[in-house]
Amino acid sequence: MKPSQLVFYSSLAFITGIFLDSFFSLPKFFFLFLSLFGFLFLFLSFKEKKILFFLIVFSFFFLGILRHQQYQTKISSNPLKKLNHSEEKIELVGQVDEEPKVEGKTTKLVVKVDKFQGKVLVTTRRYPEYRFGDKVKIFGNLKEPPSFPEFNYADFLAKEGIFSVVDFPKIEKVGERKSSFRGLLFSFKEKFKEKSEEFIPPPQIGILEALIFGDETKISKEWKEKLNLTGTRHITAVSGMNITILCYLILNFVLIFGFWRREAIFISLFLIFLYVLMIGMPPSALRAAIMGSLFLLAQYFGRFSFGVRPVVFAAAFMLFLNPLLLKSDLGFQLSFLAILGLVYFQEYFFDLLKKIPNPSFFPARNTLAATFSAQIFTLPLLVYNFGKMPLYSPLSNLFIVPFLPHLTILIFFFGLLVILFYPLGFLFSFPVYLFLSYLTFLIELFSKLPFSSLSFKISPIFLFLSYLLLVFFAWKVRERQKTKFLFP
Repeated sequence: MKPSQLVFYSSLAFITGIFLDSFFSLPKFFFLFLSLFGFLFLFLSFKEKKILFFLIVFSFFFLGILRHQQYQTKISSNPLKKLNHSEEKIELVGQVDEEPKVEGKTTKLVVKVDKFQGKVLVTTRRYPEYRFGDKVKIFGNLKEPPSFPEFNYADFLAKEGIFSVVDFPKIEKVGERKSSFRGLLFSFKEKFKEKSEEFIPPPQIGILEALIFGDETKISKEWKEKLNLTGTRHITAVSGMNITILCYLILNFVLIFGFWRREAIFISLFLIFLYVLMIGMPPSALRAAIMGSLFLLAQYFGRFSFGVRPVVFAAAFMLFLNPLLLKSDLGFQLSFLAILGLVYFQEYFFDLLKKIPNPSFFPARNTLAATFSAQIFTLPLLVYNFGKMPLYSPLSNLFIVPFLPHLTILIFFFGLLVILFYPLGFLFSFPVYLFLSYLTFLIELFSKLPFSSLSFKISPIFLFLSYLLLVFFAWKVRERQKTKFLFP
């Protein structure tokens, strides 16, 4: 076996170990069995290289289980988490670690506590306003995050280092935001939103802020439902699937201007990370950008199939840092699955859609192939989590997704100009508004069509069988592609 294969299978085994312990909480005696099994193969490995290879891979599987259990122990013994059981009010000093999220008449603050390795999710009134980086003192009762039968909210928060919640505590601002690179990014983001709202009316401004920043605050419930019905909700979230598709489409967009493919890949990488910087470097977007960038680099080396190996290695590394991502981070799951879909199905759908024109100014064939490839691997997981299957999703995405890279880049320049040179920003607001109006018109149109979506729940067993079938289909597609040059 080649070293690259050893790294690939070891990474895959590590992920499998974390997966099994995340969903099944393997008992401690399992380690005794694994240890005895490992020592037996260690003895035999001196004679057979294949057994040595298997032993290394098996060891990484063992390490995956161990890492997840060690991380869970670290969380359960966190000093901040222990304060949740105190009946007395606690005084904590910390810094607002993320952009505050306004939800109606309330605001959610993530406060990184000074004396503990952990964060607290604070629910407070809409006013006074707080900003990222503000130093605050809170005084209230810390509680465990609430539990829901269909959703493990505690794990969802724990993956971001949040171990406690406190509702409407007494808050005192004790310091302003200090200058930092991340603080500078958030200042740019705040000015961008403030200036954009002067030129772009609702509902278009809600789509703009959601598309660029993943902030759905200004999207009404009515429009959120329309996005769900048309299968276009992904465009309003800085999600793994969205950034993965965006990586691919930006590459095609840059190629239109006559760059060589390798030059276009590096320009695309620069634009993607510029985009992540512009939206404040949220961890979910950063993780998705890393995985999407590895996918683009695989194309730099001229091998789509090569894309799986670095992405699996990157996923294993991210899970080593935070094993809770695999079970509790839907964005991480979607970015990984979307890339697998692009690797295994993009070429297949591109050949299948050969009758569709693919001009450089509107690469419909490329866009459809990329969208179908990413969505076929993410659809079962989306239906499992949200209970809806939008029937017109392929059609609505065909008319919307091709314009996303153009619109994203246009909005980026609009944001820069409206902050740095107001008159040019004013001129750029017109094409931005027209693009956004085009999106809202289509979303409105498709949402009114009859039978726009099916609502149903699928079981975990059905989800497992769906991906088993997709893996088999992917294998058949790959085998067919190997022989298509021999038997066209």
